[in-house]
Amino acid sequence: MELLTAAGKTSDDNVSQVVAIENMVAAGAKGILITPSVSKAIVPAIRKARARGVLVIALDSPTDPESATDALFATDNFKAGALVGQYARAATKGRRVKIATIDEGPGSAVGTLRHRGFLEGFGIAEGDPQIVCKQPSFGDLAKGQTAMENCLQKAPGIDVVFTVNEPTAAGVGTALTKGGKKPQDVVVVSVDGGCAGVRNVQAGVIDATAQQYPLRMAILGVDAVAAYAQGGKTASGYTDTGVNVIAAKAVPGVASEGVEYGLTNCWE
Repeated sequence: MELLTAAGKTSDDNVSQVVAIENMVAAGAKGILITPSVSKAIVPAIRKARARGVLVIALDSPTDPESATDALFATDNFKAGALVGQYARAATKGRRVKIATIDEGPGSAVGTLRHRGFLEGFGIAEGDPQIVCKQPSFGDLAKGQTAMENCLQKAPGIDVVFTVNEPTAAGVGTALTKGGKKPQDVVVVSVDGGCAGVRNVQAGVIDATAQQYPLRMAILGVDAVAAYAQGGKTASGYTDTGVNVIAAKAVPGVASEGVEYGLTNCWE
């Protein structure tokens, strides 16, 4: 098998992904694995590729609609958000708190699923008065720091921060430190399970993260394309590649793994 690769210039770069798909189809690709930057905007390019007989599988992030690809190998992002929401609720012992959500940005299906999952896990609905600040970070460390600084200006007494991913959480941690907050003052939860993120759990920057397994997604995706190219069965539907809460400190009622497990199973 010959591997062709491409990447967008930014996390919301749809144009580069469209060009990459067109180039790969022209080069004779039998299958394409894609993590969509913009879940709806990429759909026309994917449909054109599939019309040419190319197998298209989404990894980690679904398209909108999800049926635009042949298959999806991904974390259940709603469940990941719900698990860390449950953790934050248990860690704050059910008391009334002030919450900031540092989310992805418009057009991100993954960010929306993680955000909604967190709310359900915490036991609140969108618009609950406990949510005192919502800011986009686009999954970026520096933007996450700025977003958290804005939230602290608006509501200095924030108790809980949901972050869409671990780079965002790292930026949030910097903002909290600069704002005079100690780790025990604020419960910070996130999603990803990368090695840098797990080390931040170990260091106390993040209280808990939902670890996903992108290597598993990639292995399943490559195997599916190989089988298709050799005349085998076409992959279809959704395959859940798993998620676990990683926390330095366990809380009642929420199953979690420790830092050692997280570091053994993390990804760079």
